[in-house]
Amino acid sequence: MLRIRGEHRTTRPDTVAAEEPLEIRLSGTPLAVTMRTPGDDFDLVHGFLATEGVIASDADVLALRYCDSVDADGRNTYNVVDVDLAAGVEPPDTALDRNFLTSSSCGVCGKASIDAIRTRTRHDVAADDVRLPLDTLLALPDRLRAAQQVFEKTGGLHAAGLFTAGGELVALREDVGRHNAVDKVVGDALRAGRLPLAGHVLMVSGRASFELTQKAAMAGIPVLAAVSAPSSLAVELAADVGITLVGFLRGDGCNVYTRTERISGV
Repeated sequence: MLRIRGEHRTTRPDTVAAEEPLEIRLSGTPLAVTMRTPGDDFDLVHGFLATEGVIASDADVLALRYCDSVDADGRNTYNVVDVDLAAGVEPPDTALDRNFLTSSSCGVCGKASIDAIRTRTRHDVAADDVRLPLDTLLALPDRLRAAQQVFEKTGGLHAAGLFTAGGELVALREDVGRHNAVDKVVGDALRAGRLPLAGHVLMVSGRASFELTQKAAMAGIPVLAAVSAPSSLAVELAADVGITLVGFLRGDGCNVYTRTERISGV
């Protein structure tokens, strides 16, 4: 690539973030296609199904596997995952299907019906009595960034980090898609039997959208913090389900939009 910095011109190799499609199937039937960074794909699939309300625990998945999806040279691309749900687990109806390509930046773009977006959580997030010290909250962006190994090489990935109320990093996932990174974190917790994630903080590297707020609610996470702005629907949903929503978390300040009593030392 040609690097231009002021009057300086240099030609050199560069490292860019990988982005490839992942098709999710249920017993051979296509359900969704999402653009993602390859890696932690089974976490991504588990998290996607959990935050869509299809499964509640790892026991709801009987099996999952990569299907034969080959490139021009006959090599498996590992871009198709087929899931068998356990007996008694109902597959989603057509209102939950994503009928179009899901972009890496917006997970709900392909929703068949806007009415299907407001998935109801199984967990009483509003009853979570977690308290998060302000100093701990303000330190989270630096801790998230310090753990972003791939971002350091590419500068092109979003991150989602799961923290305890004491600021300890539990899990971090990176992806070209914000919603994918969150699904990977939730899927990791689900597969380890740790849902609901009561008493935890979800920190995301971008803005706080409606869908990320919904995913936090579906995983039972009481605090969602973002380095950028929330949307109006994110604030509305956070207030509705009882999530503490934090935006513009950077440096020595932040905006707390809902359930401010959970932040101590204010």
